[in-house]
Amino acid sequence: MNRILIIEDELAIAELEKDYLELSDFKIDVETDGEKGAKRAIEEDYDLLILDLMLPGIDGFDICRRVREKKDMSIIMVSSKNDDIDKIRGLGMGADDYITKPFSPSELVARVKAHLSRYSRLVGGNVSDNECIEIRGIKIDKTARRVFVNGVEERFTTKEFDLLTFLAQNPNHVFTKEELFQKIWGMESVGDVATVTVHIKKIREKVEEDTSKPQYIETIWGVGYRFKM
Repeated sequence: MNRILIIEDELAIAELEKDYLELSDFKIDVETDGEKGAKRAIEEDYDLLILDLMLPGIDGFDICRRVREKKDMSIIMVSSKNDDIDKIRGLGMGADDYITKPFSPSELVARVKAHLSRYSRLVGGNVSDNECIEIRGIKIDKTARRVFVNGVEERFTTKEFDLLTFLAQNPNHVFTKEELFQKIWGMESVGDVATVTVHIKKIREKVEEDTSKPQYIETIWGVGYRFKM
């Protein structure tokens, strides 16, 4: 049974999310205090974190950053703020998804299931021991989910790793943002394809020597992206 932690200071909202997710057979814990929630997310074993952005004392951005430094789990950020800058900042901190309030509980459940299902398929898929992809200085260890750039390990979030691996496995193929969103996030009808742009930017910062002249992930203007061989 997947374990999910909800960090949300509005107890009524947290309990509603908890009720709907428990109906889908998830084990749910709730923390209304940001500091306690961050500590629990890092020290305990959870498969997914639902994180409110606006919390007293410590905000969701800081919690997301702390968790990402220590753990590899799916993070869904929830906020009443619909500004693109907040979405970009949240995704840049390592969140895998960003949902704007108000949202239907069924939408949240759908996104949770999609993230967990996608992660499960990628981690538990039929790959042989130590299956690696090596392209011009980049080594992607699919089994251990580790990435080395010129021999130095770089830390990748779940979706950053998934996106880089997918592109590297399909070199020279141009994918639209919509195609990448569907392939990596597993959702066609919900979410924001701007998520793809943010994650490409973060990947380039880790693998490219000069992000203004990318040697690996190339932008095909008006179309999408491709991994150059």
